[in-house]
Amino acid sequence: MITRLLVANRGEIARRVFRTCRALGIETVAVFADPDADAPHVAEADQAVRLRGEHASATYLDISRILEACRVSGADAVHPGYGFLSENAAFARAVLDAGLTWVGPPPAAIAAMGSKIEAKRLMAAAGVPVLPSVPVLTPAPDSPDSRTATPDTGPAVPGLAPAMAASPGVNVPYPLLVKASAGGGGRGMRIVREPYELEGALAAARREAAAAFGDAEVFVEPLLEDARHVEVQVLADAHGTVWSLGERECSIQRRHQKVVEECPSPGITAEVRERLAEAAVLAAETIGYVGAGTVEFLVKGDTVAFLEMNTRLQVEHPVTELVHGVDLVALQLSVAEGARLEGGPPAPRGHAVEVRLYAEDAEYLPQSGVLHHFEITGEVRVDSGVESGSVVSTYYDPMLAKVIAHGANRDEAIRKLTGALRTAKLHGLTTNRDLLLNILKNPAFLAGDTTTSFLDRHDVRSTQAPGELDALAAALAMAAANRAEAAVLGGLPSGWRNVRSQPRHARFAGIEVTYDPLPPGVEVVSATPYQVILECGEVRRTYAIARYGTVVHVESALGAVRLEALPRLPEPVAHVAPGSLLAPMPGSVLRVEVEPGDRVARGQVVVVLEAMKMEHQISAPVDGVVAEVSAEKGRQVDAGAVLVIIQEEQS
Repeated sequence: MITRLLVANRGEIARRVFRTCRALGIETVAVFADPDADAPHVAEADQAVRLRGEHASATYLDISRILEACRVSGADAVHPGYGFLSENAAFARAVLDAGLTWVGPPPAAIAAMGSKIEAKRLMAAAGVPVLPSVPVLTPAPDSPDSRTATPDTGPAVPGLAPAMAASPGVNVPYPLLVKASAGGGGRGMRIVREPYELEGALAAARREAAAAFGDAEVFVEPLLEDARHVEVQVLADAHGTVWSLGERECSIQRRHQKVVEECPSPGITAEVRERLAEAAVLAAETIGYVGAGTVEFLVKGDTVAFLEMNTRLQVEHPVTELVHGVDLVALQLSVAEGARLEGGPPAPRGHAVEVRLYAEDAEYLPQSGVLHHFEITGEVRVDSGVESGSVVSTYYDPMLAKVIAHGANRDEAIRKLTGALRTAKLHGLTTNRDLLLNILKNPAFLAGDTTTSFLDRHDVRSTQAPGELDALAAALAMAAANRAEAAVLGGLPSGWRNVRSQPRHARFAGIEVTYDPLPPGVEVVSATPYQVILECGEVRRTYAIARYGTVVHVESALGAVRLEALPRLPEPVAHVAPGSLLAPMPGSVLRVEVEPGDRVARGQVVVVLEAMKMEHQISAPVDGVVAEVSAEKGRQVDAGAVLVIIQEEQS
């Protein structure tokens, strides 16, 4: 029987496992790297063991340090969560060899699915439908644009699966998808639409895979466009019973990472659903699986193709829990203790939708800093790794929380989720809330027309722009705060003079507003530093105001916006030379692709940054000549740091 469980992970998944442990009376142990010293998961555990260091490679990915944490804390079981070491067969073996209970599948099952290349071969032999693997080739020298390719006669690509060989004249079915053989989460994946893109895509995928998983092996398969990404939750015990707990639709993705998930899928037939369940159970039985896992497929019409099996709990498992009325973590623990699955899988009930709330901007660039206020209310489940005051670092994934709604039907679930996101208080960091709301309101999404190309086909990245009334409410609140903070004569109106010389106004980045006199047709019902009520015509609206230095958050029925207050007398700022390319986020310089004097074309990659486990390419905005290079490989840079200066061609 498990008495004290160590979760070899951090953030949201650690808190999720701890929640079930508290309900079951199991003691908990957290581990944490230095940037996570004040993280919520550390405070919530019964014990917490420091893994000194900052980077995951030296902390959460260090097997010896995790085992030592088990020893010093007295833990008798390990739950790997997801990511990090969760699909590492060597880690599972090490835990078992140490005499501890491993809350996961057997190491042999992890190893069988650890290489996507070998997993596809194994599944194909078992009768599970798979996509064909594509030989990695280069275009024929005399036909650079040809879709018919010949084998690359040059040196083999390091890390490339040696089995990827072909005969001359093979017809390559572009577009292609380059994929990392190990790991998941969309890392080490690149789409290739033309032959000339292949070499660069292979190199980039290998680098990202090596950084994320310590394994640079990649493979290539046809890109099945406009398909649905559908996965089946399986649960198996050690006595031969395998459950299929329905399917999840995970098609809406950015950078091959899931953004919206739901259960059940809104767009597959009963016949396809049955085929998916049968294939998933067959996959689990083939490798002797035990525990919770997910078998992923691409579905297009009647075509079903195995993608991979994730031998762990998935990020999106809550939608299955809400629809099937189970606690998957509790079932994992029970199976790890040797219990049997009794009575068959629970029947589905209703519909659930989950969104992943990230600290990122409209260009999907991760954000870091202090999350001043985090509050999500409504009839939703919130699985989060943060709370008000948390610091989001550059070292780990920028996901803040998962917000999940369950309803009697899909429309009800979407409505609940939309309402909770719209009224959430998310202060201090830019998030993808507007993107999520735009998706949930999109007619194609509401109709269930979701495929992996959804974000390419629908413009949903626009953000809520501050309006005049938002700025007016912010200005009135700031004026009220000034009066409240006045040391003397605080009862006088803000900006009082013996003789008024000019209207009073406030300046924000991108917008300026006059608040005395008020704009025509607007009346102030009340104004405090934290709340302003305006009446415009016959409509009265309440604006909630929160200020953090020069940043002002304004929330109303019209939406939530963020304003940057500008000083009346701006301080001198450092001059930035024309043509400067600035770091869009804090990160480490992975590569510098140019030198001073190089001629570059618009769109050409000049610097590659690594932040939050992803590569981010900095490209030349114009044709020109490289005048200066400040970036150095391996150097950490702050957001706004000058990386390269490009002198535009025409200048």
